[in-house]
Amino acid sequence: MYGGFWYHIRHAFDQKNNGLYKIIAINLLAFLVLMVLRVFLTIGGSETTYRSIISFFMMPAAISQFLLQPWTIISYMFLHEGFLHIIFNMLFLYWFGMLVQEYLGSRKLVNLYILGGIAGGLLYMILYNIAPYFSDRVDGALMLGASAGVYAIVVAAATLRPDTEFHLLLLGPVKIKYIAIFYVLVAFANSAGANAGGELAHLGGAALGFLYILQLNKGIDMGKPVQTVGMFFEKLFSQKPKVKVTYRRDTDATRKKSGRSSTASAASSSRSTQEEIDRILDKIADKGYDNLTKEEKRKLFDFSNKDS
Repeated sequence: MYGGFWYHIRHAFDQKNNGLYKIIAINLLAFLVLMVLRVFLTIGGSETTYRSIISFFMMPAAISQFLLQPWTIISYMFLHEGFLHIIFNMLFLYWFGMLVQEYLGSRKLVNLYILGGIAGGLLYMILYNIAPYFSDRVDGALMLGASAGVYAIVVAAATLRPDTEFHLLLLGPVKIKYIAIFYVLVAFANSAGANAGGELAHLGGAALGFLYILQLNKGIDMGKPVQTVGMFFEKLFSQKPKVKVTYRRDTDATRKKSGRSSTASAASSSRSTQEEIDRILDKIADKGYDNLTKEEKRKLFDFSNKDS
């Protein structure tokens, strides 16, 4: 795709296979809307109204409250209030998301983000309701932020390409598996601190990212339900191009020739595809999955999706 970062953000919903920029654009838009509401309502003496609005979309820890607001398990992962919160989340999402999107494609990146957010939200809610440490704060606890989905993408990238290096300021080149391990350990260490709910969500997202890649390497895409829902809404809101249909009269000889040609072409294409998949599977058996090229991994994933 051509153009820079802000070009893709501005045209996020005009382009296909652009899941990373769509997620970032939604997060940025939600942040700007909340910021404007907070400033105007607070200055106008209606801060409680702002808190009521944002609470409507935040993930509650109390199960009874969640049952009244089930949409929050999706909405919370697109909300931020602080500048540093959204900046660091979007930077990590962009850096690691580019890697995931390059190897797995746009749809699987979105699957990871949504599933990671759901896993983080569920772990947060479950532990707040069963762990004695949280028993006195469960009723008023609310959570927001993209961190669970971002952690899923960070750990997925590190599981997929552990030896890929990022050049960090002052540190130089660092393998992303060490970056992922460091941030998971930080989340675990802080899971009994002031931001315990958020840290628990981080761990839930991280676990989902690791499991997603393990299952994907076995040919199982855990994100199929998310992808199905996404494609439904994509078709629902996409504009269908006007197609002009023309007819021509074919002779019997032309139809027979065309039919034979199409059948032969389809059979040849099918054989070619199967031979390529067999070659890739043989390579995995001989040298392992990590030795596949990016193109071979794409072909294998596309083929498994087509067959399932």
